[in-house]
Amino acid sequence: MSVSLVVIRLELAEHSPAPSGFPYSAAATEMSDEEIKEKSLASAAACLEGKAPMEKAAIIHQHIGRREMTDMIIETIKSDPDEKKAAMEGRKSSEASADDDKSKHDGQTKESTETAPDSPSKQLPDQISFFSGNPSVEIVHGIMHLYKTNKMTSLKEDVRRSAMLCILTVPATMTSHDLMKFVASFYEVIEHMKIIRDSTPNQYMVLIKFSTQADADSFYMACNGRQFNSIEEDVCQLVYVERAEVFKSEDGASLPVMDLTELPKCTVCLERMDESVNGILTTVCNHSFHSQCLQRWEDTTCPVCRYCQTPEPVEENKCFECGVQENLWICLICGHIGCGRYVSRHAYKHFEETQHTYAMQLTNHRVWDYAGDNYVHRLVASKTDGKIVQYECEGDMCQDEKIDSLQLEINNMKTKFKETIEKCDNLEHRLNNLLKEKQAMERKCMQLNNKVAKLSNELKEEQEMNKCLRANQVLLQNKLKEEEKVLKETCEQKDHQITEIQEQLRDVMFYLETQQKINHLPAETRQEIQEGQINIAVASSASSSAGGMGKPSRRGRSKRGK
Repeated sequence: MSVSLVVIRLELAEHSPAPSGFPYSAAATEMSDEEIKEKSLASAAACLEGKAPMEKAAIIHQHIGRREMTDMIIETIKSDPDEKKAAMEGRKSSEASADDDKSKHDGQTKESTETAPDSPSKQLPDQISFFSGNPSVEIVHGIMHLYKTNKMTSLKEDVRRSAMLCILTVPATMTSHDLMKFVASFYEVIEHMKIIRDSTPNQYMVLIKFSTQADADSFYMACNGRQFNSIEEDVCQLVYVERAEVFKSEDGASLPVMDLTELPKCTVCLERMDESVNGILTTVCNHSFHSQCLQRWEDTTCPVCRYCQTPEPVEENKCFECGVQENLWICLICGHIGCGRYVSRHAYKHFEETQHTYAMQLTNHRVWDYAGDNYVHRLVASKTDGKIVQYECEGDMCQDEKIDSLQLEINNMKTKFKETIEKCDNLEHRLNNLLKEKQAMERKCMQLNNKVAKLSNELKEEQEMNKCLRANQVLLQNKLKEEEKVLKETCEQKDHQITEIQEQLRDVMFYLETQQKINHLPAETRQEIQEGQINIAVASSASSSAGGMGKPSRRGRSKRGK
């Protein structure tokens, strides 16, 4: 058995309080609450991003359509862990006391019965499980959305689905205590239940959170399709809940959700209608039903509002955008009326904007699935007595309808053909312009390529020249170092020679001064000096004059004949 998962979204009004403990996600162990919220509102945030407040309000109003926010009562029934534990202990004690009583009874059959039997109160268990007190009641104002996921899993497969189940419809005749009796065998594994009552008459919805997915699977196998009681024919219809989320209307809660399809509901059984359900009928008063819900209804009036159904289109109906009154389709999600795809395509544009998949044609009440691109069913109301019959074409009427459809389609094809030719001419003109621009760009590109090649060659030449100059610079630097070294050695030699010459010059000057002084002496003294027999002491004046000239005074002995 394959089952699909659903997503329950509660869209709240601006000032409505949020119910406590309502959000749930089967993937809560993998993603945080913020990540789940961001993923759920990703498409809505992208649609509303950058819009002015007035534009946001218009988009939200467009997706809400004719749906109105109503008060919803949410009753929460939580199981007490102490009560569970007491119930288990009471059950064990009752079983143990029953075994003891049986053994005692067997023993007393063999003995005398002089003593009186125990009173019945002693045979009762010590603790008895019961439920008392009022559940938690919250009142919110908003719209309940139900989305269908694309996930189909088998109950035999060991895959993760969800630990929360939803009973889509429970008769209003069943009280909370009756519901507790219905789920009594699974009370120990139920964490909490939420009873949701909205404006739908005579029924309500129940969310049941189990401890584990295995407990939810057991409850699904045991109770899905089972009658609530033996008197009424209503059965328990269960679905797995992937997520239960609460968002404000101004956050875009009514906008389409990625990978999810919002389903209309049957106002009788509250089961959502999709392509897998046969026999769907939506009346002119915008109330949808299943065919099995109307099997016992033999009147032409609506079971909900008693509106008399007429198969002919109502004169007041017109397209909300262009105002035409032919080929009209009404959205089964929000009640939007738009013209067909062979007029101005406003019904299809409404589907593209809101992702509301199902629309009904007002002329024959056939429901179209935009996602599957086919009719969901062909059940219509008879023109004679208003009863539900299989839609079939009859004779000339069908032929005329086909001819009209073909004619209309041919006219549309001609119009589209003209538009296509105009588009082709525009595209051809634009192509010619683009070709001219391409040629001009190619010429510019060739010129630039030539410049680049020329500059590349010049760059290579400059690089070669730079390389040669660097090599010459290295050689010249080495030669300069050698020349500096030779110059340094030459300077050192020159300084040494100059020093030696200066010393020789000083000796020569000293000799000339001495000769000059000797020539000024008397002849006898010169004779003695030449012969070397006397010592000559240089006068102080001579010494001072010699010192003034920078020459040191000397004492020497002159020998004759020198």
